[in-house]
Amino acid sequence: MNGAICKLKRVLLIFALVFILPAWCHAGQTLTLMTHDSFNVSKEVIAEFERENDVVVRFLKSGDAGAALVQAILSKNNPMADLFFGVDNTFLSRAIGADIFEPYQSPMLEMIPDQLKLDNENRLLPVSYGDVCLNYDKAWFKEKGIAPPTDLTDLTRAEYKGLIAVQNPATSSPGMAFLLATIGKFGEGDYLNYWKKLRENKVLIAQGWSDAYFGHFTAASEGDRPIVVSYATSPPATVYYAETEPEEAPTVALVTDDNAFRQIEFVGILKGSKNVTIARKFVDFMLSKTFQEDIPLQMFVYPASGEAKLPEIFIKYSKVAEKPLKVDPAAIETNREKWLEDWTNVMLR
Repeated sequence: MNGAICKLKRVLLIFALVFILPAWCHAGQTLTLMTHDSFNVSKEVIAEFERENDVVVRFLKSGDAGAALVQAILSKNNPMADLFFGVDNTFLSRAIGADIFEPYQSPMLEMIPDQLKLDNENRLLPVSYGDVCLNYDKAWFKEKGIAPPTDLTDLTRAEYKGLIAVQNPATSSPGMAFLLATIGKFGEGDYLNYWKKLRENKVLIAQGWSDAYFGHFTAASEGDRPIVVSYATSPPATVYYAETEPEEAPTVALVTDDNAFRQIEFVGILKGSKNVTIARKFVDFMLSKTFQEDIPLQMFVYPASGEAKLPEIFIKYSKVAEKPLKVDPAAIETNREKWLEDWTNVMLR
């Protein structure tokens, strides 16, 4: 009897060593990525990284990019995650000034164009980018016999009165990018005059992108605004999500010279992470061809890597701005609150 019991104990011990212990160890290896609510990635892509590195990746979505960054800064002494994705060039200086990121010169940076690299110390590494610009409803303008806009200055003309919806820059990331576009185009001394003209021309201010696009844009709703601030990648999105693929995109993104603002999104390893080695591997993975080629149809922005192939729908229906508007990240950080206050005084009071 005792021999049978001992044999059973040995069997149970072997079972635990072979099956239970590895599973327990695997469950204990967790890598946490803090990010904004719009982040998305294919399950099979993440599963590949988890399988190859024997780790579970957890995503901590924490509101919009600005709100998520504030949380990361406030918790810097006891970080909530190992990495942070979603800092863009409008918050770059704030993120770097808060000193919450570990420098890491990933070997995958060789595949990233220099114009996307904004941090010389590689605390924040570029992952994706998108051009914020005007989008217009082709059918609406054709039906009305009105020429669509070709430049931001067109929006102040009488024929475009009451035709545009924009987002509040204090509550919307594309809204902030569009405000910066006007500062980049007209300069600090004249951008408010441009906004005053837009107000006189009955511009509609929406709280966020969804409200503007799906609540007021004629190409996506029952609204009455055939022009909206959106992304250069919105036209391929309209085709991708259509029940039947149209012969051409129903909308056009205005990416002519000096009419779009480029948003670049970065990833960084948070100081205090207890998983720095695997976090570095995940940064490499985010810059790898596998992850980069998953980006377009998951988040409808462009991959940062020059090695990533774009899906056919992007090649056919989207175009990158060759000469986007720029505002220095340091100037954005220094002046953001003043610009927002001045804009609010002109547009909402």
